[in-house]
Amino acid sequence: MANIYQIGAGLIGRAMALDLAKDHNVFLGDNNLRFLKSIQLESPSIKTQVLDVKNSKELFDFISPADIVLLAVPGFLGYQTLKNIILQKKDVVDISFAPEDNTQLNALAKINEVTAVIDAGVAPGIPNFILGYHNKFMQIDSFEYYVGGLPKNPIGPYNYKAPFSPIDVIEEYTRPARMMIDSKIVTKSALSDIELIDFLNVGLLETFNTDGLRSLLSTMSHIPNMKEKTIRYPGHAKLMKMYRDDGRFDTKKIDKTIIKLFKEWKLNPGEEEFTVMDIIIKSKDKNLHYHLYDEYNKKTNSSSMSRTTGYTATATINLILNEKFTKKGVFPPELVGSEDSCWLYINKYLSKRNINIDLI
Repeated sequence: MANIYQIGAGLIGRAMALDLAKDHNVFLGDNNLRFLKSIQLESPSIKTQVLDVKNSKELFDFISPADIVLLAVPGFLGYQTLKNIILQKKDVVDISFAPEDNTQLNALAKINEVTAVIDAGVAPGIPNFILGYHNKFMQIDSFEYYVGGLPKNPIGPYNYKAPFSPIDVIEEYTRPARMMIDSKIVTKSALSDIELIDFLNVGLLETFNTDGLRSLLSTMSHIPNMKEKTIRYPGHAKLMKMYRDDGRFDTKKIDKTIIKLFKEWKLNPGEEEFTVMDIIIKSKDKNLHYHLYDEYNKKTNSSSMSRTTGYTATATINLILNEKFTKKGVFPPELVGSEDSCWLYINKYLSKRNINIDLI
């Protein structure tokens, strides 16, 4: 059993801590005492501590005994926290999805002999692992994926509930979206190029550009065409564009907007939702189409987004602990997926937890 120190106890953090506690000693830190107490009631073996990650000494003291760290804080806290973990010479899996380029910490991780896997969630995450795996065997011409987590019973005007922090959702809606078109990086505004697609298991949904390719634009720059789109119910993107154009996401108004959306986008206890994702990889002689559909789990009282994101991260934790991936540095998941049987290990781990990614 390893000593795993996890930072972050939100919806996804809860799923990860409970999963890891089945086989390891879990120490959980967060600034929300209510979240910590709730998780500890479900699994008394989990040790909890109120933690302010912005306090470097407090963070260092907390992770000092760790065999490995799992980082799940809001994106705006991600980069500096990851840097501090690396400075403490701790291996780490990070799903904070910081807006900064975390690969800039690669040299620091190598100097400190740290294995750091970033963006190891559902997306970015699963599509990256899969692309890295197939990139070894195919000359890929095109890669695209579509992903979203949505309530089963949508309520207007948003027709949306956030399975993670609204701060990070707003970041998706405001950050320019980069894609690869004919071997050139093209930037478009988020929420652009709205198109309707009929998804298996769900039906007609809208998709629009967001900046989800991240590290793939550099690690897989030999692939001439790549794009990522977010999935929502029809009409959501138009409303969010109105919010953005009206200035509600601007610095002076963002706090008021976040308070409003925290309340209106909050998933209620037991509220049913689902995650849907399609990944399409094309070469001259082969087309691959992966499909993921997962629903709220009534037995474990856990959302599909918390499980698909969280279990991908806990799979990666176990991958490192079992020495299936031992390289030192900062690695996005596509570089991990290209190594030996890493993606097969993660896929098997997810399958055992009823997260199924099917070729259709």
